[in-house]
Amino acid sequence: MNASASSKFPIIARIWKSTIGRKYLVALTGVVLTLFLAGHLVGNLLVYSGPEAFNDYAYFLHHMLHGAGIWVFRAVMLASIVIHIAATISLTRQNKAARQGYEHQATIQAKKSSLVMVWTGLTILAFVIYHLLHFTVRWANEYNTAERYKEVVVEHGEQVTRHNAWQMVIDGFSWWPATIFYVIAITLLCSHLTHGVQSMFQTLGWRSRKTSAVLDKLSIGYAAFIWVGFVSIPVAIQIFGFGR
Repeated sequence: MNASASSKFPIIARIWKSTIGRKYLVALTGVVLTLFLAGHLVGNLLVYSGPEAFNDYAYFLHHMLHGAGIWVFRAVMLASIVIHIAATISLTRQNKAARQGYEHQATIQAKKSSLVMVWTGLTILAFVIYHLLHFTVRWANEYNTAERYKEVVVEHGEQVTRHNAWQMVIDGFSWWPATIFYVIAITLLCSHLTHGVQSMFQTLGWRSRKTSAVLDKLSIGYAAFIWVGFVSIPVAIQIFGFGR
């Protein structure tokens, strides 16, 4: 953070300059992202209920608060991701500098763990960008133009044309490279989650000798739930022909 930004936002600057401040930023944005994953998964699983239920869900999301809600939500999520990654990288670089000159096996292992978290985090960021381009911006595909992605429904006695998000998901995961990339990214995400949720509990002071074993199992169980849920959709479409 430069001097100009520090003078305009002194509280933010003090938080960022503090090691514990950055750790709390990582933990709190981690909470936001962890809760988002659970909510996003529940919504995505509606794909199994068929076009009507899934398209109703998609229509609701894009028309919350007259269309402004989805953009506020996206802004919060994007800010959380950027802060989470930036703070993690900053802490990793600080730890690396502090360890030079007195490294031993434990600190070397810790450094490797931190580096893995950074690289999996960056890979996940790349996937998020691709996912947004694919399904949100709908770049380099026909999701915005082809008639098969339009659906006519009756609302309040009037015909309304809306996006057929269900068909978009089915067609998107019918292309095997997208399915493979998605499964790899979700696997990395859940590996990141297992360690990240444990660290989150530690930073927020929710972890103790009595609760550590339970929280570790909770972290692994949550990551497994997220992995099975998200991966099941492209696998069902690509391998078992769901919706095709």
